[in-house]
Amino acid sequence: MGLARALLLKGSESSWLAGQLSRRRFVRRATRRFMPGERMEDALEAAGVLSVAGISSILTLLGENVDDAEAAAAVTREYEALLARSAEAGLDSDISVKPTHLGLDVSHDIAAHNLGRLATAASANGRLVAVDMEATRYCDPTLELYRVLRAEHANVGVCLQSYLYRTSTDLAELLALSPMIRLVKGAYKEPPEVAYPKKADVDDSYLRLSERLLEAARDGTARIAFGTHDAAMIAEINRRAAAMKCPREAYEFQMLYGIQRGLQEHLAGTGYRMRVLISYGAYWFPWYMRRLAERPANVGFVLRSMLKG
Repeated sequence: MGLARALLLKGSESSWLAGQLSRRRFVRRATRRFMPGERMEDALEAAGVLSVAGISSILTLLGENVDDAEAAAAVTREYEALLARSAEAGLDSDISVKPTHLGLDVSHDIAAHNLGRLATAASANGRLVAVDMEATRYCDPTLELYRVLRAEHANVGVCLQSYLYRTSTDLAELLALSPMIRLVKGAYKEPPEVAYPKKADVDDSYLRLSERLLEAARDGTARIAFGTHDAAMIAEINRRAAAMKCPREAYEFQMLYGIQRGLQEHLAGTGYRMRVLISYGAYWFPWYMRRLAERPANVGFVLRSMLKG
């Protein structure tokens, strides 16, 4: 793992640093690169602008590690309102949720109950619920939640991370469920005992997993999405998809709001399914630091914002 990435991931875990930097105007201004604002209205407005360009969205309320049942219930109600508001606006907007934001640290049953509520609410409007993957200690509980949820709801998916050694095995097991899977590289600080420390190995793993997912999508046994901003990776995925006769409509790409906007528009304009993750909420600091760690060159954007302000 590079030094810059390691430092950014370490900083994402610091409550002291969060308190110090969250109040700085230049930091808050720099976050606008990745999120349109802290309010639900900000996220919905951004989704509406993207829809005009033919780009769909996936909305998420920032937060994790809720430690009491009522707080988790409040998060669930917020997502239910978000689903209702996006449906009223006629938006093609799914939601992405973190299990610990819905109470997994309190109990498995509470998280399962809240996820079930959201799957039911989303289904009423023809929308999907993507269950995000967090740090590696949550992999098994999250996958168990997904299996329980998938047995009752067809409109739920789960995220897999290519930097974990275990993901190939997890994918093989999940494919038996005719799942919906979003593949990402991974953004949490993990030891080399469980995750590839080198970017090249993470990329190789991503491509190997993507090929298995494309085969499943082609055969109609999985719905898949690739979460990446890497233009070369995207081109290679499309090349492999064409070689195995997997149609463009069988898979989609997902990117963060504000990153690779030109590429987002190009993919959407050339017939690929494109969905942008739009985040909102006050709990943005650790999420923001992990976004910087995914591509430390983004720190330059923060420094330029500092000089302007």
